[in-house]
Amino acid sequence: MYSTLANIVLIAHAAFVAFVVLMVPCIYFGRALNWSWVHSYWLRVAHLAGIGLVVAQTWIGMLCPLTTLEMWLREQSDLATYTGSFIEHWLQELLYWNFPAWVFIVLYTGFALLVIATWYAVPPRQK
Repeated sequence: MYSTLANIVLIAHAAFVAFVVLMVPCIYFGRALNWSWVHSYWLRVAHLAGIGLVVAQTWIGMLCPLTTLEMWLREQSDLATYTGSFIEHWLQELLYWNFPAWVFIVLYTGFALLVIATWYAVPPRQK
């Protein structure tokens, strides 16, 4: 049971990362292709809040709550290593990099600045 929940958290984590990262190119492609949804105010607020949360927790040195929850669930099911399925293995390879903390601070802050610039370059519709 805990192993299944850990995998669900891992998939949710990957979906969150995909949302935050892939929204930027989608917004620019959407502007070029006249996709109206890229101007959705609430979608853009959710995107900005998502990267804002990541940057804030990185700056204060907090580990991602989804990572913490997943690891706890894996410990509960006595899974000390990632010996799961193909999808599980590659999602973990994609999400968990082994770099010093300052690298993540620089990457996340730079990406947040890109998201803010995107807000102005392709503004959302105001209600």
